[in-house]
Amino acid sequence: MTGTSENFITAKEIMTVLDVSQTKAYSIAKKLNKELSDKGYMVIPGRVSRKYFEERFYGMSTQ
Repeated sequence: MTGTSENFITAKEIMTVLDVSQTKAYSIAKKLNKELSDKGYMVIPGRVSRKYFEERFYGMSTQ
């Protein structure tokens, strides 16, 4: 079983990766989770699917 940190990126990690404030990192996490929620996925506040984060910010997708 893979660890949670491999599956999800936290707001704290978003701060580091994107070099943004804590407020902005939580705002980004909230926005991405809203997008996922609107698509019918369950979300965890303050954490975002790492795969989805990478797709939205870097255009990466695994196929």
